[in-house]
Amino acid sequence: MIRAIVFDFGRVITAQKPESLFRRYEEDLGLAPGSLNTLMFESQAWREALLGDKSFEEFWIAIGPAIGLDTAEAIHAFRSRYMADEAVNRKVLQLIQRLHGRYKLGVLSNSPPGLAQWLREWGILDLFDVVFCSGDEGVAKPDPAAFVATLEMLEVERGSAVFIDDTPENVEAARSLGIPSILFTDYRELASELAAFVDPHLVEG
Repeated sequence: MIRAIVFDFGRVITAQKPESLFRRYEEDLGLAPGSLNTLMFESQAWREALLGDKSFEEFWIAIGPAIGLDTAEAIHAFRSRYMADEAVNRKVLQLIQRLHGRYKLGVLSNSPPGLAQWLREWGILDLFDVVFCSGDEGVAKPDPAAFVATLEMLEVERGSAVFIDDTPENVEAARSLGIPSILFTDYRELASELAAFVDPHLVEG
C-alpha cells in the first residue's frame, strides 16, 4: 500500500521556464543561444552548491563572471530577475494540496542549501512532512543514500512510496531500489500514472 508521495522540486513542483525566456536572458547577457544552462548548471560551482560546499549566494558570486556579470551589483540584479521568474506549477501544487493529509508528502531535491526557506517563502512548506535538500544533507540524487534517507525520514518502506522526478537517471536509480517511480513530463501524464497508485479522484483536475 502506498503511504507516501515524494516530489522532485525543480521542473516538477516548479514550472518549466520557456525557452524564449532563456533566449532573452542570453541576449541581455551577450551569451550564445543555448549556453546559459550549460554555463550555470554544468559548472563546478553548481556541483559544489548541490553538495553544500557552496551556499546559493556563493554559487552566484562564483558563476557571475562566467555569464558576463562582472560586478556584485550586476550579479545581484540578474539573480533577482532570474529568481523572480521562478513559479510554481499550479496543477502540481493543486495535486499536492489534494494529497495533503491523505499521504505523507516529501520533497527530494538536488538544490543548494536552503530549499526549505524557498518553500516557506512560497507558502507551501507546511504541505510537506519532509524536505530533503542535497545542499543541506551533503548527498545528491542519483546516489542511493539520498533516496534511502528520505524514506527513513518519512518512516516508510521502499515499496510504500512513489517518487516523481523529471530526470530519467534519478527515476531509474529509485526504481533500482524498489521504489515505484514516475518520470515527470507534464501533468497529464503524471495524473495518468499516479492514478495507478492513489485514489484516481485525487489526481483529476
